[in-house]
Amino acid sequence: MLSAGAAMGAGLALGIRPLAAQGADEIVLGGSIPLTGVFAFAGIGIHAGIQDYLKIVNDAGGVEGRKVKYVAEDTGYKVDASVAAFNKITSQEKVSLYYGDSTGFSKTINPELERRGSILMAGASFASELNDPKKYPLQFMAGPDYSEMFGILLRYIANEKAGARLAFVYSDTEFGRDPIVPSEALAKTLGLEVVEKIVTPPGSVDVSTEVLKLRRARPDFTIFHGYVLAPIPEFIAQAKQMGLASRFMGTFWSMDNSTVERMGEAADGFMGVMPYRYYYDTEGESPMLEKIRQMRPEYQSTAYLQGFVTALLMCEAAKRTLVAGKELTGANLKAGLNSIKDFDTGGLFGVPVSIPGNSVPIGRIYAFDGKAKQMKPASDWIRLEA
Repeated sequence: MLSAGAAMGAGLALGIRPLAAQGADEIVLGGSIPLTGVFAFAGIGIHAGIQDYLKIVNDAGGVEGRKVKYVAEDTGYKVDASVAAFNKITSQEKVSLYYGDSTGFSKTINPELERRGSILMAGASFASELNDPKKYPLQFMAGPDYSEMFGILLRYIANEKAGARLAFVYSDTEFGRDPIVPSEALAKTLGLEVVEKIVTPPGSVDVSTEVLKLRRARPDFTIFHGYVLAPIPEFIAQAKQMGLASRFMGTFWSMDNSTVERMGEAADGFMGVMPYRYYYDTEGESPMLEKIRQMRPEYQSTAYLQGFVTALLMCEAAKRTLVAGKELTGANLKAGLNSIKDFDTGGLFGVPVSIPGNSVPIGRIYAFDGKAKQMKPASDWIRLEA
């Protein structure tokens, strides 16, 4: 099996064969994409990433001679609109692959996925609950789940400072609460002490009272989760004004370089977990990143990379299913996905990936360099054991 990197070198994507038979059935990738609404900043990037990867695939002849057609609908990041988009697209197309925009949609549509048995789905959610092949047998995520992201952060912290004091700051949402309980237990196992937990509404709020709690707790590391930007900069700026020496960290949806840069002075030293290389990363061999930079000379967000990688893994699952001579059913596609072992994604993940379950539990710690205005590696790639 060719790696993505080797295939690119041969002028093909993912070892996909040239078009063998004109008129072969298309493979349809449907999408509930939030091109408007509160998550549009990510949806627009995801949309572009999926389109670009499929262009690479289709320009190289398709997946085993079958072109991949992308059909997306805007959802405004609303579950009812996402379900309506799914119903519309699947009524008009024979869909084999689907991208969902949220945890709420992924959970809501799961019974329908199982009833149909014809679709493999992934999406924007890294919810820990979805990382259960028994409950969600036809879904996956193109990276670590939120608890695994905390696991990567906590292992880094334990290596940096034995017995470190931690604070968890998270939004009062399902997204925010997701990894907190298992991460408290893991911290204890690693000899770390969670000295404060702070819950806030999502978005911009007055955090002065919460910053005083942080000051009293004196954590060595403060991990934010369940936010994109606000109120993270407010927390950091006020904490630094009070002389708090804590190191501040985030999870994937807070780690886009342009988003962190918007924190201003608070950005310097901000750290977090990222499963992929950044757009501008030239470390090592990354032919897929080079291809992206050729297609789009301007910076592309982490959301773009997430969409691109998700489409890549979906197409690899379809390729393996067709090579095995099997139909593109949901179960066969998931089995194809789960056969991925030590696979080179063309350097998008910094190490070869395996997908035995519903996630790719790999990540790296990056820290923002205020002078370079870029997230820079602060650790090696960290792979969690299954």
